[in-house]
Amino acid sequence: MNRKISRLVFAVAGFFMLVSNSCFALGEKSYISQTRQAGDVVLVGANSTASLYVDTGDYASVQRAVGNLQKDIESIGGKKPVITNDALALKGQAVIVGTIGKSKLIDQLIAAHKIDVSGIANQWDAYQLVTVQNPLPDVAQALVIIGANKRGGAYGVYDLSEQIGVSPWYWWADVPLKKKSSIAIRKNTLVQEIPKIKYRGIFLNDEAPALTNWVAKNYGNYNQQFYGKVFELLLRLKANYLWPAMWNNAFNVDDEQNRFLADEVGIIMGTSHHEPMMRAHKEWTAENGKWDYQSNKAKLYPFWEGGVARNKNQESLITIGMRGDGDEPMSESENISLLENIVKDQRQIISKVYAKPATEVPQVWALYKEVQAYYEKGMRVPDDVTLLWCDDNWGNIRRLPKPEERKRAGGAGVYYHFDYVGGPRSYRWINTNSIAKVWEQMDLAYQFDARQIWIVNVGDLKPMEYPIEFFLRMAWNPEKWPKERLPEFGKLWAEREFGAEHAEEIATLMTGYSRHNYRRKPELQDATTYSQLHYDEADRVTAEIRDLRSRAEALYAKMPAEYKDAFFQLVLHPVKASAIVTEMYNMVGKNRLYARQGRSNANDYAAQARALFKADADLQRQYDTELSGGKWQHFMDQTHIGYIHWDQPAANTMPLLYDLQPHNGADMGVAVEDIEPAWPQNAASVWPHQGNYQLARFDPFGKQQRTITVFNKGTKPFKYTAKASAPWIVLSDSSGQVVGSQTIKVSIDWSKLPMGKVEGMVDIKGTGWGSANIKVSALNVAPLPQDFKGFVESDGNVTIEAEHYSNSRNAGQFSWQKIPEHGRHLSSMAVFPRSDRHFTDLSQAPYLEYTAYLYSTGDVSIDSIFAPSLPFAEGPGLRFAIAVDDEKPQVFNIVKDMSLKAWEESVKDEMRKITSRHHIAKAGLHRIRLYSLDAGLTLERIVMNTGGLFASYLGPKESTRK
Repeated sequence: MNRKISRLVFAVAGFFMLVSNSCFALGEKSYISQTRQAGDVVLVGANSTASLYVDTGDYASVQRAVGNLQKDIESIGGKKPVITNDALALKGQAVIVGTIGKSKLIDQLIAAHKIDVSGIANQWDAYQLVTVQNPLPDVAQALVIIGANKRGGAYGVYDLSEQIGVSPWYWWADVPLKKKSSIAIRKNTLVQEIPKIKYRGIFLNDEAPALTNWVAKNYGNYNQQFYGKVFELLLRLKANYLWPAMWNNAFNVDDEQNRFLADEVGIIMGTSHHEPMMRAHKEWTAENGKWDYQSNKAKLYPFWEGGVARNKNQESLITIGMRGDGDEPMSESENISLLENIVKDQRQIISKVYAKPATEVPQVWALYKEVQAYYEKGMRVPDDVTLLWCDDNWGNIRRLPKPEERKRAGGAGVYYHFDYVGGPRSYRWINTNSIAKVWEQMDLAYQFDARQIWIVNVGDLKPMEYPIEFFLRMAWNPEKWPKERLPEFGKLWAEREFGAEHAEEIATLMTGYSRHNYRRKPELQDATTYSQLHYDEADRVTAEIRDLRSRAEALYAKMPAEYKDAFFQLVLHPVKASAIVTEMYNMVGKNRLYARQGRSNANDYAAQARALFKADADLQRQYDTELSGGKWQHFMDQTHIGYIHWDQPAANTMPLLYDLQPHNGADMGVAVEDIEPAWPQNAASVWPHQGNYQLARFDPFGKQQRTITVFNKGTKPFKYTAKASAPWIVLSDSSGQVVGSQTIKVSIDWSKLPMGKVEGMVDIKGTGWGSANIKVSALNVAPLPQDFKGFVESDGNVTIEAEHYSNSRNAGQFSWQKIPEHGRHLSSMAVFPRSDRHFTDLSQAPYLEYTAYLYSTGDVSIDSIFAPSLPFAEGPGLRFAIAVDDEKPQVFNIVKDMSLKAWEESVKDEMRKITSRHHIAKAGLHRIRLYSLDAGLTLERIVMNTGGLFASYLGPKESTRK
């Protein structure tokens, strides 16, 4: 047997998974059956349960886990198993749990060669589950769960709990337990698990008002009762590390039992990036003086010494270094010598308190914000200290270890964010994290050897359940979650929580809403985010999220009563909340646009916006009062509507609406698709040198229907007529009566259109003396070559999703591969494996090639859209090259502009756009080739502007593909 394999599951021949009631650890094969075969361990039988054994001398964490397993089995199977500490009392069927070196029975079974633990021995947090025949004289079969350290046995126990039907979120999200009348553990089961990341945890942060208000209502303070629930969740998710709530709280002071409980259950405690030496910032009071080591060492030194001394008997990971008061930069200039002296003194304290070299005590230095600059300018800490690299607070890792840094004894880790307070905009209300983005960045961390610590800022914990689970599952073993399994994760998660019947639909909802929020966070949305004018963008985006809402509501109606609370908080609420906010801003945008155009029905959209604003409040009220009987009241207290700068509004604030007062008469206006001013306003500013209204040009492969809207500027109805100047212009209506507005759909009869570019006119008459003349143009072209495969120019552009390449070239082991569900559109492409390799010779670099058929000639531009990654590796940056046909490739660095403004735009838009210029000499077939020169470059799409590209947030839909 290969001992390096992290998980081995051997099942009896003929094994099959029960569909309706099967349960499993997420992403793993089931070793549970409801039909016993010979040699299986009967966990729950018709009249009995297996006995549970744990040694009284074993870790308290293991004994607590066994106690929870007893409750889980009773809840699932209806029968309460006995827990015994006496091996001689075991008879028949048993579950034996213990830690190597702490459980006498486990050690005896090892010595007797009943179990082989060589695969996990001396491995951090490792565990093993194995079925054993006749392990003891009176025991026929037993499941033996072995831990290699303080937590291993507990992880093994919770692995079993999840397999039998207990979700890790059974309490935190009210996921129902999956009842079973019988449970068997298959013979020949062998599970061996060893985590790839040593410290795996979360940071409760930005916790006021939501979490703090909820804690105050239910627990009074952040005490051991509250943290007990958090600790259990972490262990069930195989995490081991926590930065506790700290905005106005101090873990060790709020309840002095907190740290003892953490150590007892096996959670390693730390403090955040700006709270050194196991001290909460709240513990530093005004009486202590200034938070300045240069002027106030006399107070800070003993303050830190007291923190380390207080926690020295509990398992800790000590944060060292120093930032300014209140998580601010320490000084205007980086005082490297002062910081090095601070670290030296902190290490002196650690060595003195622990009475051993500081090298033997785990420490971490968080290179957060300006602290990374200290490091880049030469500051160093001892080799045994873990360097905790950080993202930019928006999920883009700023730096990862260089080759020489990977040799450090302390290794490296990553501090990541699902939640943030700060510029360019705080985002704290709801999940806005795409798990594909999390994967793309954390896979980089893993490949570049940042494997010591993975910790993520999760805000209030709820409602980040979904990305938290993904992050921690990936942290346990990134190799189990390659990019190809990203679409599978949502389905497996949904199946575990809600059963197989609707798992695919629920996965679609989870991916859909989280990607919707990822491409523009709700806090960043406003009436101008999605275009009211171009590509039907605002309505298209709204329709997509409304469709998800309708599907979620339909599923909610089908859910059995016991599943409704869990489904509401995990699926329906985030989908519905996201839809309400987006639709509200769409209505606000329409109200403002239509009011500027003078449409009498502008106020109807204001009314809809107000109704949606109220629906948002009603949904919060439902979360507070109806969900789980009010259990989660306050978790939606975070304000999220009405931001005007980086920080949250004091209360949700209705966006500005226009109150239009139409006159008491009939008055015609005409709005033309893609143009903001409405006739009879002057359109010259929109169509320079034209001075009139016109529809965007029609062509055979583009949009086949465009709109002209006749609207009333007054309160009395009027009649209109519309006449086309040529038979090839087709109007959906040639006359009508307008009360509010009426849309005329314009299309082309291609059979009547001459070849080449042709122009015509639509004349619209209504009230008054004048008429609106709308120009219509169309381009009729010869058929494409029969053998053409690729994209066709249409609507003045060629838009191509990155994965739809026509050809590619590898560079040895390096190849472009798809990251499914990544980015703002369909997916993304990146070069794998990730490495330190940089290409300078384009003839050797991997490329993607796209084929396009162009009708336009002359100067064009290409927008290459990339993920907003940062230059995390040593080297020239994140470079690519692009060329059309045989022209000389142009080389660009997508992070050349590292200004604050450029960064803010990239994280708000979740992309970086680089525009290149090219010349097309003749119409016909053309080839676009894009080369990747540096690791971490992630391409989402390319858009060629041949003269008709409009401004919008997401850009056009993908062009016609042949």
